[in-house]
Order: sequence, then C-alpha cells, then structure tokens
Amino acid sequence: MNMTEKNEIKIFEDRRVRTLWVADQEKWFFSIVDVIAVLTESPNPNNYWKVLKHRLTKEGSELVTDCNQLKMQSSDGKFYKTDVANTEQLFRLIQSIPSPKAEPFKMWLAKVANERLDEMQDPELTIDRAMEQYLQLGYSENWINQRLKSIEIRKELTDEWKNRGLKEGQQFATLTDIITKAWAGKTTKEYKVLKGLKKENLRDNMTNTELILNMLAEASTKDISQAVEPKSFEQSIKVAKQGGNVAKVALKELESKTGRKVVTSANAKNLLNKDLPESKESKKIPSKKK
Repeated sequence: MNMTEKNEIKIFEDRRVRTLWVADQEKWFFSIVDVIAVLTESPNPNNYWKVLKHRLTKEGSELVTDCNQLKMQSSDGKFYKTDVANTEQLFRLIQSIPSPKAEPFKMWLAKVANERLDEMQDPELTIDRAMEQYLQLGYSENWINQRLKSIEIRKELTDEWKNRGLKEGQQFATLTDIITKAWAGKTTKEYKVLKGLKKENLRDNMTNTELILNMLAEASTKDISQAVEPKSFEQSIKVAKQGGNVAKVALKELESKTGRKVVTSANAKNLLNKDLPESKESKKIPSKKK
C-alpha cells in the first residue's frame, strides 16, 4: 500500500503513545500495546494484549481482524511491525479494558484526532503543541527551542536520505549510528546505556550542548550529501562519517577549552532539575601528564 506516513509520539498523562499518521487514509493509528500500558499499567502489556486478542477472537469480535500492523519505532531506534488501531477501533477496544482511565483517554483520543485536522490547516500549530508537551514534562524553554530545532534538522537529513533512495528503518538506523559514533564516540545504543535509558528517546535526554553537537553532525551530513550526491548506501556511509567528524572537531575543541567531557550520563532527570547546572554533571577530563 502506497501511503504517506508520519511517526509521532503523543503524550497522555506523561505517558508516551506511539502514533502514525497515514495521509492517504487521513487517520491516526496508535500502538495498541502502548495504549494498554497506559490504561492498565501492566508490567507486561504485550502479554496482556496477547490474552485479550485470544479472548476477543473466541467471542467472535471482528476488532482483532480489523486491526492492522504498521512499522513503528521501537526502543532500540529500529522500526518493527506493530499492532495498531485507528481512533474508531480504539474506542471499541477500550470497552474491553477495565480501567479508571478509560473515559479521560477517550477524550484525549478525540482531541488528538481534532488537533491533526487543525494542524493540516495551520502547520505552525504542530510546533506550538510540541512545545506545550515538553513544557508539561518540565523542560526549560531554552532546551525545548533546541529540541524543536533538532527535529527540523533531523527531518531535513532524512528527507535527503530519501532523495538518495535510502530505505527507512535499518539503513536510516545504521547511518544514524555512524554519525553518532563519529562525533560522540558511541553508537546510539551505547549512548543510551551511558545515560541509563531503555525506551526513552535519546535526544529527549541530551543536554543542550549534546543536542547542539548532534544537530551540527546531522546538518553537516545533509550538506555534504547534497554537495557530493552519493549514489549508493556505501557512499552515504562515508558521508555520514564525514558529517559526524565535523561535530567531533567542535567537541574536542570545546573539551580542550573547558576541561570537561561533553558526552555524559546526564539525562532527563538532571535536565528537569533547573537548579542543577549542566557543568556539575560533566566529568572533568583527566589532565595529561607532561
């Protein structure tokens, strides 16, 4: 099926729900497992959904067969086929899940659907609502401005990759790892381990300085790609290394001036604590013996 899709994260009561806007159908699709995690607070929402699917099938419900599978980004940054439901299907599904959050979640669903229609008429609303969500999570306006800019730059880079005929999913993830490894010295997975992250988004847990250097790396990769016009995935790998190295030079220069490491374990908990200066989270670089 030829569809224009847009992956997004929506927030319900500080919980993240993966969503996918399918332009051809003009519908939102939601990760069923994420919705179940929100409504039930089950430690194993995947198992809960497996049992519920079996029960609904035995009852002759058409809901399970009506639900689709679409690719959504997992905690490892890769895209996997995930059971999803549109707004109408979720309203029916919620009736089968006893939860005190059912009614407020239904209201939230309706709001999400209406917001998308508004955003199609006025794209600036997308930015305003993203800022509102980050503010609700406790981030500072300064950090949010950097984060929104990083989203814009990331979109420009992925658009360039698409123009080069590269595939979303594995190829995008590989190139992202190469860029990150080049400037930060760590793959995306290693970076998340450093920060103690699991399902959380890495960029949502970067400090201002980390975000800026990551933006420099991705913007440089996009600019170099547009200049040299790579014809293959292998050539794009070389471009990704070059783009990451631009930010690495800046990182080394900054560290030499401050005596502190840029890439640290500082995560969202530190970012949300406005009284904790970023510099206190940074480890000093051991001085070289002369």
